[in-house]
Amino acid sequence: YGLQAVVSTQSTGEAGVIKMSPLRQFPVTPLVKLGTEFKRIQHFLKRFQTIPDLLELDHLTVTGDVYFGRNVSLRGTVIIVANHGERIDIPANSLLENKIVSGNLRILDH
Repeated sequence: YGLQAVVSTQSTGEAGVIKMSPLRQFPVTPLVKLGTEFKRIQHFLKRFQTIPDLLELDHLTVTGDVYFGRNVSLRGTVIIVANHGERIDIPANSLLENKIVSGNLRILDH
């Protein structure tokens, strides 16, 4: 299990043992590929306001300067690629299901 899988909704912890959530349709862990921007724990944690709901996720690839808002749900296959020098902000309460997000996306509160 990767760190994201451990802290997401797809797994549960009982007496120090991590188990797959019984709510997951298929009892296999999703394939999660994170770019170099996510390798260090402090960089990983600053990119997530809260860990996304991965309960129905099959495959996630994230590369580049990407940040996730609160209460994001990822389902199916999701690929997010921020272009070099660009940033993607996934807005709070977003649902990405079988989506490819590329380029740049900035949504700012006012």
